[in-house]
Amino acid sequence: MSDKPILLFLHGVGTGDPDGHWKVRLSESLRSIGYPGLESVKVIAPRYAHALKRADEPESLPPLTGRPPTGDAARQNRREFERRIAAIEFRLGSQDRGPGLLGGDALVDFAVAVPFFEQARNYLKDPQIRAQVLNRILSKLPDHGRIVLVGHSLGSVIAADLVRRLPSGVEVVGMVTVGSPLASASFGVDKLRETLQEPPTNLAWWVSFWDWHDPVAARRGVSSAFPWMIDFQVRTRALGPVAPHQAVEYFSHDVVAEAVGFALFGSRSKELAPVETGVEVPLDTAESFALLALRYAHLIKMRLEGDKRDRYTGALRSVQAMLIDVLKAKREESGRPLPSAVARLSFDLSDPRAVALEPLPARHLSKEEAVVQLTVIASENVILPFEITVPPETRQKAIEELAAEMGLGSVFGTDLFSAAKAAQEALGGSRGVNWVKWGAIGAGAAAVVVATGGLALAAGAGLAGAAAITSALAAFGPGGMIGGLLTAGTLVTAGGGGIAFGLASPGTSAATMEAVVLRQLTAEILRKRQGLESDPSVWRNLVVMEMELRREHERFDEFSDDTAPSIKELKQKITTVERALAHMKALGLEPGGPIDEDASPAESARDPWYRRVVPNRP
Repeated sequence: MSDKPILLFLHGVGTGDPDGHWKVRLSESLRSIGYPGLESVKVIAPRYAHALKRADEPESLPPLTGRPPTGDAARQNRREFERRIAAIEFRLGSQDRGPGLLGGDALVDFAVAVPFFEQARNYLKDPQIRAQVLNRILSKLPDHGRIVLVGHSLGSVIAADLVRRLPSGVEVVGMVTVGSPLASASFGVDKLRETLQEPPTNLAWWVSFWDWHDPVAARRGVSSAFPWMIDFQVRTRALGPVAPHQAVEYFSHDVVAEAVGFALFGSRSKELAPVETGVEVPLDTAESFALLALRYAHLIKMRLEGDKRDRYTGALRSVQAMLIDVLKAKREESGRPLPSAVARLSFDLSDPRAVALEPLPARHLSKEEAVVQLTVIASENVILPFEITVPPETRQKAIEELAAEMGLGSVFGTDLFSAAKAAQEALGGSRGVNWVKWGAIGAGAAAVVVATGGLALAAGAGLAGAAAITSALAAFGPGGMIGGLLTAGTLVTAGGGGIAFGLASPGTSAATMEAVVLRQLTAEILRKRQGLESDPSVWRNLVVMEMELRREHERFDEFSDDTAPSIKELKQKITTVERALAHMKALGLEPGGPIDEDASPAESARDPWYRRVVPNRP
């Protein structure tokens, strides 16, 4: 058998499309997106319409081949499968499981109950017919080699049933199902869901396409039954009660052709051989921050060992591919040339042999600039959405090396972590840095943005200039890795009353406020240890926050229960601010100067020499 994959197509009910309309349409779609057509592909499309009507001779079901792995082998199989499924999802776009539909199973049952679907009922209910169909398909296949398994409608059920019974020498390099009814419990033939709780070891990946108007698809994806595979919703152009279910309609979609083409031919980049090129143009604010975080992640990876390193490497590979893809897209949208520092990091995630290069050592920054950027990067999970616990000493060593590469000296990184520890202890703990609480700003940053009407972001001039930050966030938004880094950076540097009022707002949780204050205090302690000038906006923000919080507490305390969640949140916020101010005062970071007693709190807070000692503060 040739090393080139064979395309095995399993049809649904009816005559089995003896004229091969499905093949013509799929071949046209493949060529339209840059793949070769099916002329050079060996196609096996067994027709078993007669076998679905009645059993000719008694036959036994083909046996299940191979045993599901257990222990470490099972974990390794699942991890490798997740790496491959993430690559195909990256290639095709975000999956869509569908919202589901109350009564969806009933809709499928009704559709299958009509005479046209008698063959489907026979496959589900008659073991002899089922054995006859499976044996007929297996008789057409070689004992060894690679196949691409494509199933439509009932053919998708047969495909899921068959994949467990293939010869041990047959590898499924990709499985594509369209218009599948497998989301309905009625199609769980022979405990199919139980035996496929985990992906089979002979299956590289499985994607399924469904249309909301297809009555057979239960109006939801197959991953509702098999969570380890992925779904994509498509919209067919056909009208009528049954037409959206037709195979030719599904194969008209580029994304369906992309999945089949990739399984058959591999990455189109191999045929077209594009080369990512960039020019020597400067990185913008978002790109600089993103590549710095990516460099930090690679430094962490190099210090991990064993299973944790393997998992971190896989996660980082996926994150880097998606990150660079986003940066490239933003440059293309704005018509700007791609910097070479970004272009060199691009690779085809769907190709397991493609090398993910490490970012070059970070550019030099002044210590004043580096305070905020490294404080944020050290506290962020730079491989989101993956979550892998990294020992604090590993994070610190990576930050120390990053600081050394930037010309700041490794002591800068050491001071950053000791500053974080000191800030954590000052705000209420003596057990070292609570990295979960330290990173809580990520989940609550959007709330602060809303609470301040966006003023917190525009005010972050200390990061890279308010105009640059505003422009970058307009492009990326406050979410995602890039937007999250920028948002966190602006909340550390934001000055003026807006950020203070936003953090004090009931819409901002105590945990989010504490995370912001913790970072601001860390940055101040780091500045002091590095002999840098203090940022007076930190003190001003804390003072305004304390006034606002005490005012809110006085409003609600008289009437609300002492145990009310809102009162507890207010008390927790007040305690956080009090402790931060006390620690700054102890370090000599309290600004001095006269107080304008006639000025409003917001006006006073804008005064760089503003100082106010609130009564009863420790």
